[in-house]
Formats: sequence, structure tokens, C-alpha cells
Amino acid sequence: MNVGIAVVENDGAFLVGVRGEGGPLPGLSEFPGGKCRPDEDPVQCAVRECREETGLDVIAVRLLERRRHRYPHGAVDLHFWLCRPVHSRDISADCQGFRWIPGGELSRLNFPEGNASVIRVIADGVDP
Repeated sequence: MNVGIAVVENDGAFLVGVRGEGGPLPGLSEFPGGKCRPDEDPVQCAVRECREETGLDVIAVRLLERRRHRYPHGAVDLHFWLCRPVHSRDISADCQGFRWIPGGELSRLNFPEGNASVIRVIADGVDP
């Protein structure tokens, strides 16, 4: 299953939420994202899911990482896209439960296993 993930960065902070109790991996931190629709490219999915989950319009800058991972609930093909907000006015807006976390603090959060290597990439510094 292809999953598009928006790793949204603004001034060294990243948009992070917490997975709900109704789905897999509840209570873990997450970047906006989700399953690709049929015939949907992972980058389109990442942008769409970010808008749906956070209300924030983003533009995809580049692919940070693609990684296959197997969880107890199934195998996923994760596509992590570095994204930036389209409008600076949206940065301070309510992001529907997502919040801006400085990149250096991401490793302190409890993300799903499949995110570990992209968290290390972010910790090393993300270039535009």
C-alpha cells in the first residue's frame, strides 16, 4: 500500500499530530499523510492529506525518503515528501490538532517505527 506523507517544514519547525484511537498505531506522533487513492501519485496524496488533516495548503519541495516497512497490520510503502506552506499567513492558524515542533525535538517524540530514518534525516538538517 502506497502512503504519501507531508513532512511540512517552516523555519526549522515541523507539523506534527498524534494518531487517533480509532486506527492503527494509536497515540503515536505522526506527520500529515495517508493512503494513496487508486491512480494517485504519492506526492499528490501527501499534499491532499495535509490539506484534509490540517487545513494547510502546502507545496511539495522534494522527496526526502521512500521506505517500505511492515507493521503488524500490514506492509506499507512510505513516501516522505518535504513540503512547505503555500501561504505564510497559514502558519499561525489552527491546524486541527497538529502543532509546530522544532526539528531538534522530533527525536523525543514517539513516532511509528517506519519514520525512524526520516527523523534522523531531519535531525541532520533538511536543506531546501
